[in-house]
Amino acid sequence: MAMTARIWVTLKSGVLDPQGKAIAGALDSLGFSGVEDVRQGKYLEVKLDAPDEAQARQDVERMCEELLANTVIETYRFELEQA
Repeated sequence: MAMTARIWVTLKSGVLDPQGKAIAGALDSLGFSGVEDVRQGKYLEVKLDAPDEAQARQDVERMCEELLANTVIETYRFELEQA
């Protein structure tokens, strides 16, 4: 079964985000004064083939745990969709 996983990886609450601070500063300098905070992260799309949705979920979970997210400082979530 062809599937697409949409994965979002973000820093955990309380982890310093210097890139987010830089983005917030740049937005402020562009006149977006209402921005209070920015947290940056990454978005990935993975196309995979699995026998069923349960196996696809298990595979994506393992991908995130072993490579795509540093679970010490990052959290992740994902959605699966049939391709």
